[in-house]
Amino acid sequence: MTDKKPQFIDYSGSRAPEKHAHGDHSLNLWEPMIVPKEEIDAEIDRLASLAKPNNGVRRSRIVHPRSLEEKAQSWAPGVDVSLDVLLPGERTKAVRQNSGVVNFCIQGGGSMVQNGKKTGFGQYDVVTTPSMWVHEYVNDTDEVQVRLRYSNGALLERLNIHYVDEYPPAHGAQDDDLTETADEIASDHASKYGAFQMTDEGAWLMPYEGLVNPPAAKIVSHHWPWEKVKAELDKYAEGLDQDYEGRRLYLLYDPVTGRANGTTVNFFATITHRPAGISDRPHRHASAAMNYYFGGEGHSVVEGTEYTWKSGDFMFSAPGWAIHAHSADVGPVYELTIQDMPFCINNDCLLWQEDMTGPVSLLGSHAGFETNREELSKVS
Repeated sequence: MTDKKPQFIDYSGSRAPEKHAHGDHSLNLWEPMIVPKEEIDAEIDRLASLAKPNNGVRRSRIVHPRSLEEKAQSWAPGVDVSLDVLLPGERTKAVRQNSGVVNFCIQGGGSMVQNGKKTGFGQYDVVTTPSMWVHEYVNDTDEVQVRLRYSNGALLERLNIHYVDEYPPAHGAQDDDLTETADEIASDHASKYGAFQMTDEGAWLMPYEGLVNPPAAKIVSHHWPWEKVKAELDKYAEGLDQDYEGRRLYLLYDPVTGRANGTTVNFFATITHRPAGISDRPHRHASAAMNYYFGGEGHSVVEGTEYTWKSGDFMFSAPGWAIHAHSADVGPVYELTIQDMPFCINNDCLLWQEDMTGPVSLLGSHAGFETNREELSKVS
């Protein structure tokens, strides 16, 4: 029992600190950081040398020092990233949690069993795991399997609502304690009590029966094989010259995320092809970004500081609202970028400035930005 009591803290007339040239003092940005390939390789070797853990999971979280004294030790405030290693012939125990996961295989290959379905994957493939799906990892190859595993568990830990079940029932078991998924819910499941418009401006009322039975979306796992993605990405990048103002990337898109432009409902994953000599225009966004480079070399300028990177490095490349730009010095550069953009769009907080001399947009509810791709196609 605590003796602490609620308090009133007077914020009357308070103002945010004045802006400065490279962002806002009030945001207290986490610093960009790079984990070099050499350190990643050393940690892979360390994990591989351990005796097999009781749950089969060989995992190290990649942790930003700003999070060390917090409840959630993470790479960005709302994103935790781990380095996962699985030796040939090993298999993890099944688990489920209410956080979503994106896996990016950086070495070897194997398979995942998710809700009873097996999906094979190879190097540079991306596989997603929806919330509360029972899943396990399998290394049915002769090589060490290494994955970067991204999750919104850090955010849920900060909210104190991260549910992790290490003893889930087998998929389809009669004692499963979850309600039916969207696959089985009928289209007419909405409450008979309905909702109704209350004002001419569009304010509605909904009874409790509707509140606890919202329309269910069919959210499933997806797999993007690198071989197929690369073929499309290279073709796309080759058709754009030095004058292109956008970024040569594809979003690994799940249409169920709709206007949030997500790979999952929490994250987007994009893969970029950046030819040598190509530099982004400086820009910024409220979503946090992290890049794993698996081809080429280059540098980034974030809030006025230059960071150099190479293939195999992993970078917290853009803290939310930090001005940044990336350049390819030796190409082509390939990079996987993870951002919590869908989360920000769904919370109507995704500020985005594509050109530092132009306007700021609240993407998802305000007009977005256009590139000069159409103009270039007319010229060609």
